[in-house]
Amino acid sequence: MEKIECDVLIIGGGPAGAVSAVTAKMNYPDKEILVIREYKEQLVPCAIPYIFGNTLGSTQKDLGSCGQAKEMGISTLIDKITDIAIKDKIAFSANKAIHFDKLIFATGSQPFVHESLQHALALNGVFTVSKHKNLIDKAKDYITDKEDIVIVGTGFIGIEMAMELANSDKNITIIGGSNHILKGAFDTEVAIEAEKILIESKVTFISNDRVCEIIDKNGDNIVNSVKLKSGKIIDTQVVILATGYKPNTQLAKKIGLHLGTYGGIWVDEYMRTCNHDIFAVGDCSSRRTFITKTASKVMLASTSSAEGRTAGSSLYGIKYIKGFSGTIAIFSTMIGDTAFSSAGVTQEEAIKSGMDIVVGTFSGMNRHPATIPDAQKQFVKLIATKHGGQIIGGQIIGGKETGEMINIIGLMIETKQTIYHVMSMQVSTQPMLTAAPTNYPIVMAAIMANKNIS
Repeated sequence: MEKIECDVLIIGGGPAGAVSAVTAKMNYPDKEILVIREYKEQLVPCAIPYIFGNTLGSTQKDLGSCGQAKEMGISTLIDKITDIAIKDKIAFSANKAIHFDKLIFATGSQPFVHESLQHALALNGVFTVSKHKNLIDKAKDYITDKEDIVIVGTGFIGIEMAMELANSDKNITIIGGSNHILKGAFDTEVAIEAEKILIESKVTFISNDRVCEIIDKNGDNIVNSVKLKSGKIIDTQVVILATGYKPNTQLAKKIGLHLGTYGGIWVDEYMRTCNHDIFAVGDCSSRRTFITKTASKVMLASTSSAEGRTAGSSLYGIKYIKGFSGTIAIFSTMIGDTAFSSAGVTQEEAIKSGMDIVVGTFSGMNRHPATIPDAQKQFVKLIATKHGGQIIGGQIIGGKETGEMINIIGLMIETKQTIYHVMSMQVSTQPMLTAAPTNYPIVMAAIMANKNIS
């Protein structure tokens, strides 16, 4: 068996693993960093839906780059770790023994399929939204000449898949089991605006019903319909299960690491497990929310990257007294030509949690004057605590600038800014780039929230 030695071993080369490696090398340049990943080619996970239509069109246009790691002297090995001797600090693959000092789990996540539908995974025409290139290629090739497609799941991946395939002239039906799409990320009035665009794009959205069976009526091992809880049968040639992901923690469980509420590896604020020589980052780690500190199922590359920076800088001592204080669940997506973004808690979630809150909203235009050629309507909503005015959530509808505006709100949440700070916030504005300085939407939403404090 070949012996390999390194200072820091990272298992997984996705966003969390890559950021951990780069951060570790920046903070500890004399340390030998080794990243182990199973596949030579890795997809950018968030862009996978756009492979299925005209936006990208192929997996080759969605490959992540390893250039920065190579330039920094970070080693990469294509292999699979099958066991770890924690006490001896040795990780084993089929023919290698890798000796390490520090270990970072960045094993990511894998598609989650409810047990009631797992039987259908053996049928031709039934696919999950995998992160592996060969499986996505297989799904895309199969779908190319099919017309009728059912998507199960109305989260971000499901909605983006639906829009991309609908724009390729497919007949798309999307079913999620809830009243509205993008459940949990947006309040009802924002979700309804997203649904309008979805339906205008000729996507059939079935709410308040769910798929309970995937059917092969002909006995030829090919899917041809789905049955809903209501009893309705929908004929289809393809079923895409965009039903979320679960932490990939088989190896961690095998070696006895403690797992958290939703099956992720338990970590502290510095991404350390109970063994402080072993860290876990990304979708395989157990997460908590920033506001309520309750367990969270949120899986985002942005959260994973933040975790990777925390772990990479904390391997040999706590350099920065901050730690990772929980996910703020910050999202953005494009539905048609309109962007939808969210950060922190929604109004509905806050009320359900018993929080005493105040809400401010503002609608305007994203350019000034509104006659600028690419001007779009813009809506901003802020959720704040009623006592103190601390901002705990925000949602935006608008143009592409929405993706960066939500980052401003995200920073406000993380730094515990109040609506009073925002009301006097100075902003850079320009007619072709932003809303007017006289009614900048985030500022105006804060002012409206303040008006609602009694």
